Amino acid sequence: MEKVAEILAEASAEAVEPRFRALADGEVMEKAPGDLVTVADREAEVIISRRLRELLPVPVVGEEAVAADPSLAKALVEEPAVWLVDPVDGTSNFVAGRPDFAVMASLVRSGQTVAAWIWQPISRTAYSAELGSGAWRDGHRLVRRPADDAPEKWRGTLKSRYLDPGQHHRMQANARVFGRTSEGLRSAGMEYPLIAEGEQEFILYWRTLPWDHAPGSLLITESGGVSARLDGSPYSPDPPGGEDGLLVASDPAVWEHTRDILLGR
Repeated sequence: MEKVAEILAEASAEAVEPRFRALADGEVMEKAPGDLVTVADREAEVIISRRLRELLPVPVVGEEAVAADPSLAKALVEEPAVWLVDPVDGTSNFVAGRPDFAVMASLVRSGQTVAAWIWQPISRTAYSAELGSGAWRDGHRLVRRPADDAPEKWRGTLKSRYLDPGQHHRMQANARVFGRTSEGLRSAGMEYPLIAEGEQEFILYWRTLPWDHAPGSLLITESGGVSARLDGSPYSPDPPGGEDGLLVASDPAVWEHTRDILLGR
């Protein structure tokens, strides 16, 4: 666990942090309209992937590698073990000079995330989780206390960008019962820890790319929370595809009640 955390921090120090607020002309590109990538993303992924393979020689499914060759994501369902890598989670923030970005990795065995790491470079904060063993921040165990019973005191994030207009309108209207909602930080690696740390009660995601959500989902479940599809099935790091929605919550009661409120049940 400690070795992977070191790999992420060292790759960040080498390829990412020197370019924060210092990206040169030509170092920011678009993979697709509105989907940014930088030389920092690509260089960090190469460094992390090489060093993870030295630890455990299994396939690496990296965000930037999959952008170049989508077939690589099939390893998540075809291989017994796979590394997942997101070299800069929150690239748009990184490009804009905002500090809300993270470097992330996870280990997937037989379709289940068994270990996860999140490095937040600007705050120098490291999160990790291991299936069945717990979740940590900088080596300190994270255990999320159950939330207050009153939804009007809950704080949450609704990631509604990929909802159709009708769904967006209904969920935004239903969410008025909550104490506070926002559109989030544009970085899963910054958002998931908010629940584990007790600063929020829930997050609703719609688009669930595996490198974005495998690390945070394990962090949440190992700290006492829930990360599940809206039909109640537990999150699993599947290849990119259908968008089924993902609700993350501080505890089972909050998960159930938040789903019912958002869906108007």
